[in-house]
Amino acid sequence: MNKVWLVTGANSGFGRAIAEAAVAAGDVVVGAARRVAALDDLVAAHPDQVEALALDVTDTAAVDAAVADVLARHGRIDVLVNNAGRSHIGAFEETGDAELRDLFDVHVFGPAALVRAVLPSMRARRSGAIVQMSSMGGQMSFAGFSAYSGTKFALEGMTEALAQEVGPLGIKTLIVEPGAFRTSLLANLTASPEIADYDSTVGGTRAMAASSEGSAPGDPAKAAALILEAVASPDAPLRLPLGDDGVTAVLTHLDQVRDDVAPWEKRARSTGFDA
Repeated sequence: MNKVWLVTGANSGFGRAIAEAAVAAGDVVVGAARRVAALDDLVAAHPDQVEALALDVTDTAAVDAAVADVLARHGRIDVLVNNAGRSHIGAFEETGDAELRDLFDVHVFGPAALVRAVLPSMRARRSGAIVQMSSMGGQMSFAGFSAYSGTKFALEGMTEALAQEVGPLGIKTLIVEPGAFRTSLLANLTASPEIADYDSTVGGTRAMAASSEGSAPGDPAKAAALILEAVASPDAPLRLPLGDDGVTAVLTHLDQVRDDVAPWEKRARSTGFDA
């Protein structure tokens, strides 16, 4: 049986690539986006397989209605892809409360609402898959990305627990951690007002973002193909870093964590009450 996919942020980047790959596999895609006109060509080319759904994931009140509508028309949602997102650059001190909350709305509260909305029907069928589009920044971070990584760390932590809860119910969970891919993520970023003292640290991140438009090494189509393969696999990992840079960053970070802990391990273990 062909799958029914609900993909947020399906108008561009990874969302568009995943939608196209699912359509090529013969599946049905409900592409959710704030600007659904960007999906007109895909809908026109595959009218029996693609539907556009106007949805702003930060409007959590609209999420339940949107999911109920998809279930009413298709009977099920086999795969939820929480892909909608944007980037942000700013030092920790530069990033204001409103900016931070807005980013959490997009990357944490929106996906959480969608997961809660699809789980009852997935539990009833004892099948389904939830794909959380994170980032290598969900495992590690660097100057200028504290807010962005904070949201992705939160999404990954919640999903790690989710996987243990729903795995026994027949529901798969996949956290995708891309490196630099040729999407519009950095082109559409927001930036905090700058404090000169951070020019030597965050300045390099700002310059990287400004110069990377259209030159990132990662191919979203190849990433989408691997995501579909992982969703279909009986032994899919919980985490799937993507791209040479993404895999290297995640593995290097894991080594750094061990290197940080090891010199203090004996003293850290000795902080319990004396027997």
